[in-house]
Amino acid sequence: MEILVLKIGGMTCGGCERSVANVLSAVPGVRKAQVSLERGEARVVFDPAKTGTTRIKRAILDAGYQAD
Repeated sequence: MEILVLKIGGMTCGGCERSVANVLSAVPGVRKAQVSLERGEARVVFDPAKTGTTRIKRAILDAGYQAD
């Protein structure tokens, strides 16, 4: 397992926080996703054999948020 910490832009409320968490959890290979509106970040635990940083960032972008 690998851990990825991303800065998330565009979150303005708890609903956004939940949306990002749901999007991340739906990516195949993601084992755990913790999203913090307060810190503006997501901590993602994933299986590198099944997914990667590019795919995780793409899922966030496709949901309408920014990921760095």
